[in-house]
Amino acid sequence: MVSLTTCINNLELKNPFILASGIMDEDAGSMKRILQEDAAAVVTKSIGLHERNGHSNPTFLELEHGLLNAMGLPNPGIDSYGSEIKKINNDNGKIIGSIFGSNVEEFEILSEKMQNYGVNALELNLSCPHAKGYGLEIGQDPEEINKIVRAVKQSVSIPIFVKLSPNVNDICMLAKAAEQGGADAIVAINTVKAMKIDIETKRPILANKIGGYSGKAIKPIGIRNVYEIFEAIKIPIIGVGGITKGEDVIEYIMAGASAVQVGSGIYYNGIQIFTQLKEQVIKWMTQNNYQNIKELIGVAHK
Repeated sequence: MVSLTTCINNLELKNPFILASGIMDEDAGSMKRILQEDAAAVVTKSIGLHERNGHSNPTFLELEHGLLNAMGLPNPGIDSYGSEIKKINNDNGKIIGSIFGSNVEEFEILSEKMQNYGVNALELNLSCPHAKGYGLEIGQDPEEINKIVRAVKQSVSIPIFVKLSPNVNDICMLAKAAEQGGADAIVAINTVKAMKIDIETKRPILANKIGGYSGKAIKPIGIRNVYEIFEAIKIPIIGVGGITKGEDVIEYIMAGASAVQVGSGIYYNGIQIFTQLKEQVIKWMTQNNYQNIKELIGVAHK
């Protein structure tokens, strides 16, 4: 019988499929639905210290090969969001709390509150490409990453995952800084900086002008980043970007991922994508004589 069980440090998952932050994770109801659809874990919406409205519309559009958004990290604030986390029954899977802050102190407060609300792990969003003062503006400095991770590590007892951006010169250097700070895993990648101009109005379509590009088109970028990070660090990697079918999952795992996150795939395939991925991965493994998903981690490096 094929086993899809995987581990991210000491966090055991029944399969490698995780809901990515930013879709279907605004409230307990939607996250419960995802956990009932064969997802092993859900990542919450990225939550900050205070309520944030985000950018003005338009904030989202579908392009030929992917999705472009500049939401601006809208969220109700950590104190309001805690009630949503507490409503979720963890029996069907794990909850990973995504947080963003502008400095070390904010990350410490947010991490402690998330742990108290009952999440199983933390994801530090150090990679959002379209929110001034947060995300990528902090997450492109290895010293700052190291400092934040060390502080959070001392504040909580649950695993810490660090989400990195491809919009940098050397993502491996950042992954090493996170590992040295005590991170338990790297999440790669976040969206790619991009924009779309309306040739009739001669202006960028997004209100924020620049947004984050996701979807099928960024999968090769995600694969390359995971592959390179795998050779640079020893902690697990969670691969993200452009996953819509089982073969995409296999490719990420062969590149070095121990698990994957799915976001835009839900836009294209609906929430049943997790069941589809499970069936497709099991079928591929059976046909290729693999009994355990862990056998595939990093095989492209051998």
